[in-house]
Amino acid sequence: MSDPVGPDVKQARMKEFVSLLPLTLEVAGLAKAAPNSLYTPDQMEARVMNIRMAYKLARSLVKEIGEQGV
Repeated sequence: MSDPVGPDVKQARMKEFVSLLPLTLEVAGLAKAAPNSLYTPDQMEARVMNIRMAYKLARSLVKEIGEQGV
């Protein structure tokens, strides 16, 4: 079993996520909701899955740029 993650690590991860959020959302390419329109639970889950994958790609891109340059 792994050790519990400390509050400093959690905060650093959240800060990293927020800093990558604009790039993540651009990579995800999700359309804005129409006014007065709600998403179904399945649609919301699909959007969350897209954002998760886009975050992984954005994080990988930033890491690659840091290691190899543009």
